[in-house]
Amino acid sequence: MVQTSTSPPVRRVRILGAGGTIAMSGRGGATVELDAAGLLAVVRELTEVVDIETETIVSLPSAHLTLEDQLRVCRAARDAARRGIGVVVTHGTDALEETALLCDVIHDAAAPIVFTGAIRPASAPGADGPANLLDAVSVARSEEAAGMGVLVVFGGEIHHARCARKTDTTSLTAFSSPQTGPLGRVTEGHPTFWSRLPRNPPLDPVALDRRVLIVPTASGDDGTLARAALGTDPDGVVIGTLGAGHLHPDLLELWAHAAEHIPVVAYCRPERGVVLSGTYGYPGSEQDLRETAIIPVGFLSPQAARMKLLACVASGLSIEEIRWAFRQDDG
Repeated sequence: MVQTSTSPPVRRVRILGAGGTIAMSGRGGATVELDAAGLLAVVRELTEVVDIETETIVSLPSAHLTLEDQLRVCRAARDAARRGIGVVVTHGTDALEETALLCDVIHDAAAPIVFTGAIRPASAPGADGPANLLDAVSVARSEEAAGMGVLVVFGGEIHHARCARKTDTTSLTAFSSPQTGPLGRVTEGHPTFWSRLPRNPPLDPVALDRRVLIVPTASGDDGTLARAALGTDPDGVVIGTLGAGHLHPDLLELWAHAAEHIPVVAYCRPERGVVLSGTYGYPGSEQDLRETAIIPVGFLSPQAARMKLLACVASGLSIEEIRWAFRQDDG
């Protein structure tokens, strides 16, 4: 069912600044200059709205954010949402999808949390930040967005945090959802939703002080990288598989042994891929993988899977509890 917000929105909105290109200015070398209040001030349509408040959490390029920074941003957003306030987080696009996914993992309220940013600095001709911010606020104020979890609004499109990926470096529609497509669109300040994703039970990690590695694979992989990663004694590993969950039998054996001791979750290299269950039966196929303790992550990207696994291990979940948590995405 298509849901369009046509009535005047009434929800209070809190804009949380976390730096990024949307807050940058300068020609020939943009740097972060605008805080959350400064971003609000440049959007005339928003300066006339009385129920918007601002707070700057951090002012950094997102490539500089630590896990502690990201958790602080997410907690500030969640705490505001718990008070019934719609939240907009302005964030750098380099790591936006990771912070948005983490925020969705810990978000436990009905009020919307919306991430947005910009591709062009505020000082650039045709800067896209103001339009993205205006759209994000319209979604955060929308009653139709209530209960949807964390959303990413960019280039007029609405994506869910679990599906959104930055798939273009310079396009004004830099984010897409390869598995599901966008959930909706913002047109003339009115959000329209075409679909919804079911929400997952939230987690509440005390701190993201664990170490989870992403280890990709490729043809001819002899396990050198896998053994090096395991030699660092990680708290968990996100591993790449080929095709629909396939590995060389020797590599699968290595990861299967590791999965008996630490959580090992597996993603598919195709960005619209999932781990199959029973199409192939050769050694190292998806059937062999599913017979091990390795946990398929479904449609999650490797970076999204890492953030979720970090939250799981930091919350003290056992391997079986982590398996249950990821089963919700393994459809």
